[in-house]
Formats: sequence, structure tokens, C-alpha cells
Amino acid sequence: MQYIGNCHNTSDGVEKNQVEIKELKDSILRLKKDKNATIVAHNYQVDDVQEIADLVGDSLALSKYCAQDPAEIIVFCGVHFMAESAKILSPQKTVLLPEKDAGCPMAEMATAEALREEKKRYPDAAVVCYINSTAEVKAESDICCTSSNAVKVVKSVKQKRIIFVPDQNLGHYVAQQVPEKEIILWKGFCTTHNKIKAAEVEKIKALHPDALLLVHPECKPDILVFADFIGSTKQIIDYATKSSASKFIIGTEMGVLYKLKKDNPDKQFYLMAPGLVCPNMKRTSLQSVYNSLKEMKYKIELDEKIRIKAKGSLDRMLEVR
Repeated sequence: MQYIGNCHNTSDGVEKNQVEIKELKDSILRLKKDKNATIVAHNYQVDDVQEIADLVGDSLALSKYCAQDPAEIIVFCGVHFMAESAKILSPQKTVLLPEKDAGCPMAEMATAEALREEKKRYPDAAVVCYINSTAEVKAESDICCTSSNAVKVVKSVKQKRIIFVPDQNLGHYVAQQVPEKEIILWKGFCTTHNKIKAAEVEKIKALHPDALLLVHPECKPDILVFADFIGSTKQIIDYATKSSASKFIIGTEMGVLYKLKKDNPDKQFYLMAPGLVCPNMKRTSLQSVYNSLKEMKYKIELDEKIRIKAKGSLDRMLEVR
């Protein structure tokens, strides 16, 4: 049976499509139970996919959840490096990525070979690797970090010189917070966050002067200066939820609006710019989740030597308190 998910409908087809989506969701849940699988989704996924997930969150939280969950199969609704992280932490499990071409341009801006050359240029430097990177790059790094703990991780490293890979915007933000370290920035960036222009931010702030601006550190430095709060996806969601304010401008991928609105129905949220959409994150649909479970595709496979070295970088990050 072929289902249709995540469609935009005319008014005449709304009721029929809602029935099809309901049938598709029920089929996914049956398959999940029959195959002893768990479904996790990143905060940037489309609403329908977030709705059927066992857990929605950032990439590291999802990977840690998968490692502790008894399910034998992990369906990771995200992009390739995220599914890799789940496989790194859960090598005995089958990890499926519903859309095999769901990659991350920023992760692909750093290669293990190029990083090895950079390490030769700075032999006294430690390599701090943003989790938004390939398993091969993690394996060449001393320690991983996330956008929420990057400052703490860099402070924990004994070396004074740090090669920060691959996000130069996050690295620049960290450098401002840790001036005692020399941060060598990799020339990588998130194509979604990096394209936001200051003029767009000024425009939305003028339209909503009483709203707080919450921004992800993957944005460029000239965008961060406007922020009332800078933090990871989870930190942005938590901040808005706990805040006594009622209006917020959100400076990260639009997928977070689903949870923000769901958890805070009495608050108002505006997207910082219309371009805050990650096309790779939006590849995954209910249909591809169904196909992934039914046909057991697409399996994530890692070289064991690379996996072990990459896991070391992740483990060292998890030891940082």
C-alpha cells in the first residue's frame, strides 16, 4: 500500500488526506511494535514526523536515549551525522535513516584528511569537534561538543590552542566566551543559519519590539549582537517555556516552532527570517518513515576502528561536568 504524507491540500481534499495520514501513522506504529523499534526525531523535522516519534530533541539527547532504550531498531529522523552518532553509541543495534540523501552541508565541509593536515600545522592544539560532523572527523578529534556545552568543553581542555571544527560561527561565539584560549576557526558553517541577514533581523524586531529574540550560535556574529538570549535548540525551547515573557522571535530552524507552540499555547512565536528552513531536515516524511521500517532501509554502517575512536571523542565530552 502506498500512503501520502505531509501534503498540502485544497479544501476539497482535506478530509480524505487526514484519513490517509491517520492510516499511515497507525501503520507506522504497528510496524514499530512488531519490529521492536524506536523512532526518534530531531526538533527540525516536519510536524507529522515529530508527532509519531517516541522522543523529539537534539541529536545528542536522541542518541543517548537510543543507547538506553531496549528497542533493537532505531529509526532516526534527522540527517546522516545524527544517525551515525546513534550507531557510534549503539553499535549492536540496527540504525535506520529514512532518507539516505539527508545530509548536512556543514558536516561535509570538514573531512578527516583535511583535519589531519590542519593538525600538522598546529601540533600543540587540541581538536574540539562540534557534534555536527562525520564519524571520520569525530575519530580525528580529541573531544566533541554540542552547541549547548561548547564553552564548557573548550574550557575543560588543557591546551591553550584549540582547532574548532567545523562551525566557524559557533567557534567565534565560543572564542568570545573563552578569551584565554586561542581558537583556530574552521571555514565551515550551517547554510541555513549563516544566510540570515542583519537587515532581516532589524525588520522583524521593528515589527515586534516587545518580543525577546532567541538565537542559535550557528548564526553569524553580526546576528548574535541582536539577541536577548543565545543558546542551543533545547536551550531556546527551555528559555521560552520558562520565561515570563509572552512574545518571542525565534532565531533557529523553523521546526522548533512545533514544540514551542505545543508546549506554550498562550505565547506567540515569530520566525526571525523566512529563510530559516533546512531542506535536508525536511526530506523525511511519514511515507519515508513507513518505508524505512517496512523495508529496513537505510542502514547506517561504520568501520569499527573509526567508530571506537569517534566514541572516545563523544565519551570525553560526556565526562565534562
